[in-house]
Amino acid sequence: MGHAVVQKAQIPFGKSLEESQKLLNQTSAALAMMQSQPLDLSTIEDIAGILNSAVSGQLLSPSEICAVRRTLRAVNNVWKKLTEAAELDGDSLQRNSPLLELLKNCNFVTELEEKIEFCLDCKLLIILDRASEDLELIRAERKRNMENLDSLLKKVAAQIFQAGGIDKPLITKRRSRMCVGIKASHKYLLPDGIVLNVSSSGATYFMEPKEAVEFNNMEVRLSNSEIAEETAILSLLTAEIAKSEREIKYLMDRILEIDLAFARAGFAQWMDGVCPILSSKSHVSFDSSINIEGIQQPLLLGSSLRSLSAASSNSNPLKSDVENSEMTVGSLSKGISDFPVPIDIKVECEKRVVVITGPNTGGKTASMKTLGLASLMSKAGLYLPAKNHPRLPWFDLILADIGDRQSLEQNLSTFSGHISRIVDILEVVSRESLVLIDEIGSGTDPSEGVALATSILQYLRDRVGLAIVTTHYADLSCLKDKDTRFENAAMEFSLDTLRPTYRILWGSTGDSNALNIAKSIGFDRKIIQRAQKLVERLRPERQQHRKSELYQSLMEERRKLESQARTAASLHAEITDLYREIDDEAKDLDRRATHLKAKETQQVQQELNSAKAQIDTVVQEFENRLRTASADEINSLIKESESAIAAIVEAHRPDDDFSVGETNTSSFTPQSGEQVHVKSLGDKLATVVEVPGDDDSVLVQYGKMRVRVKKNNIRPIPNSKRKNAANPAPRLRKQQEDRQSGSAGSSNEEASYGPRVQMSKNSLDLRGMRVEEASHQLDIALACWESRSVLFVIHGMGTGVVKERVLEILRNHPRVAKYEQESPMNYGCTVAYIK
Repeated sequence: MGHAVVQKAQIPFGKSLEESQKLLNQTSAALAMMQSQPLDLSTIEDIAGILNSAVSGQLLSPSEICAVRRTLRAVNNVWKKLTEAAELDGDSLQRNSPLLELLKNCNFVTELEEKIEFCLDCKLLIILDRASEDLELIRAERKRNMENLDSLLKKVAAQIFQAGGIDKPLITKRRSRMCVGIKASHKYLLPDGIVLNVSSSGATYFMEPKEAVEFNNMEVRLSNSEIAEETAILSLLTAEIAKSEREIKYLMDRILEIDLAFARAGFAQWMDGVCPILSSKSHVSFDSSINIEGIQQPLLLGSSLRSLSAASSNSNPLKSDVENSEMTVGSLSKGISDFPVPIDIKVECEKRVVVITGPNTGGKTASMKTLGLASLMSKAGLYLPAKNHPRLPWFDLILADIGDRQSLEQNLSTFSGHISRIVDILEVVSRESLVLIDEIGSGTDPSEGVALATSILQYLRDRVGLAIVTTHYADLSCLKDKDTRFENAAMEFSLDTLRPTYRILWGSTGDSNALNIAKSIGFDRKIIQRAQKLVERLRPERQQHRKSELYQSLMEERRKLESQARTAASLHAEITDLYREIDDEAKDLDRRATHLKAKETQQVQQELNSAKAQIDTVVQEFENRLRTASADEINSLIKESESAIAAIVEAHRPDDDFSVGETNTSSFTPQSGEQVHVKSLGDKLATVVEVPGDDDSVLVQYGKMRVRVKKNNIRPIPNSKRKNAANPAPRLRKQQEDRQSGSAGSSNEEASYGPRVQMSKNSLDLRGMRVEEASHQLDIALACWESRSVLFVIHGMGTGVVKERVLEILRNHPRVAKYEQESPMNYGCTVAYIK
């Protein structure tokens, strides 16, 4: 049904702003549904012909009645799926409400569907016994009668076979009656039998035994009764369908609207369209502001996409249509950048007439058609092939005079054809209409054409929502100087390539560039030079050459400014991304600090348990030896145990570097390149860029950010190597890791590697990989990494196999200047400095 409506161009158009907005809302709801839970409408059949037959009194067949039932069931499933999706997700209810609204007040005729299901088996297309009591009794009686008849005929056929009257028992039907086969020579075996038929050779008779006559008569009567009862049931169902014809047709119309909404959604997905924003009508004046960015000519875009689809189908003939369509959508971004050229359409609210000038084949007509098609598409609830959020008013009429209307049959010249069309436009135009006129005033004397075009535009200015006209008459561009309701636009033309760029320059006036185009085509140079002299002679006051040079200079300056604006926008986007990444890293520091405290607490608890276990072991050994020791050995045993306990206590005593309290920083003077803790940055590590000056301020760098802080706002990093502890295992492990990481080196060298802030751009994540894969990925990264930069190798905190392999590679790789193993700021991560 939907395909037929589209083929006949009978798609719905909003007759008001509200109706068009409702169509757009339906399209948006269908698009959201396609992306989450697509509906299958293929089982819904066009039953309009069946309904008309039922209403006209024709008896419907079981297949036609079952088609009605299948369609009603499918429609009911559509409603259930929409409501279920809305109930599962609250947001889905709001998104699907435009579709739900279509079926909200519909009668789904469930009683008719259930009645058909009760009476018919739609798989076998037969009437069920339960359809009526009479039918059930008739079929039961007919079954018993056929069983008796079959039993009788089998008995008679066996007797004939035993008497040699037939080669094998034969029971068949002739003239709608059951009978047996018998040889002509043994006809006497069935006295009083009735001959129903004879074989073609005459050797075999088909006879009805006398005893079977009554059974056959009963079969005929019951069969007729069954047919009559089945006809009555079909008549009843046909009447029920005819009775519900209005409800079913209304329901099918609503389903058709849903089908068209999904078709519009599929079209929007195919061309990567965006939903337009329709301006509301004002009680005082009509809001005709237009702001459409990067819109492509819909017809040209459709042709381009179909070409891409055909190319993908030819290159992949074994792929399905679905895959090809996905390839087409995936290739859309490439098609957008190439063809057709996107244009911007921007008209301020108070403007009523826009005059577009420019060269031939420059895109004036195509741009005007694009606006007309965009207005029609938004009225019909279609998305636009544009960028961002296109905004345009709702027009009640789109009136166009585009193309040559000359006709020999109607005795119309080019000028007469244009004028006749404009007359028709002026008769129906309103304050909410869009008027599009191509080459206004052309086809006649230029002076008269300019005068007539000016008068027409001044007439439209007071009676139209918006008028867009194209022209080669430069005088029409001067109307803007006298009336602010006029606006100029020009199609850009490159004198370097002598080709149009198809871009619209709003607020500018353009030249036809006829002589330049003729020159690029290869016209005779002498003719071109003579024409240029004539132009200067005819229009000396305009100083054409100077004007052209000034215009090109302005265009060049505009291109430079646009290029600088794009560069600035790109840098702004990069800085924004970097800021967000650093901000995320800063937010993650609190989680790391909590994790660090938990780990340190766990480590302290482990050391405490270890010390307690060691002391318990010493005490236990002391008690065991005390039982067997003599009096002279007790003192030495006590001293030995006390010495062992003292050694254990000394081994677990913390360093002075980690003592509680603030370090005295009054005498501390940081050096350039040294790393310090900055209190105002949350006690973060930063690198000194400039030593303290007369004002005791220090310039430090944190990541890519440089700040100046007071000297008393920084403190040095505690030196863990200041004291060699006696035996504590944690410090021994730390010293061993420091020696392996090659942390020696001046702070100036560290600063030369740039900011050491972990981001996605300078990180290599090896978690979840096998040792071989992790080694391969690390080798590739080290070979390709930028010199004098930092690489964060994330190996995780699992079994340690990947970590050991990473340390081994970093220790021996020629491009690694040094590396630092995981720290409280980077658990499960090793930092490598690339030469």
